[in-house]
Amino acid sequence: MHPKGKAAAKSKPKETSADDSSNSSSSKLKPATSISVRHILCAKHSLALTAISRLQAGESFDTVAREVSEDKARQGGNLGWKVRGSLIKEFEDAAYKLPVSSVNKPVYTTEPVKTSEGYHVIMVEGRK
Repeated sequence: MHPKGKAAAKSKPKETSADDSSNSSSSKLKPATSISVRHILCAKHSLALTAISRLQAGESFDTVAREVSEDKARQGGNLGWKVRGSLIKEFEDAAYKLPVSSVNKPVYTTEPVKTSEGYHVIMVEGRK
């Protein structure tokens, strides 16, 4: 489901808090007008925390998204390229603060992002 409407890795994935303005990686990000974004959507906060725990344990983002996400995104939570202004504000604010990463070594929101759709764990695969 679109946020506006509604293979384990061996190394531990890096995490970032999307609302941590002191994060050095977010301060080095170049301005972007669009991002390639993935998410895991959960109706309950506790399920989103479970997804984060699985990511912290080294599971691939797309594997966790396929098994846990409650939206219709059947491609490992892949929402594709989204231009600035096309996403729910809370989702977009968090997503644009994340650095680019891969599904096998994701950098994702360490706290679920609450929107009208539910709780999201977000990662960004590309910026332009």
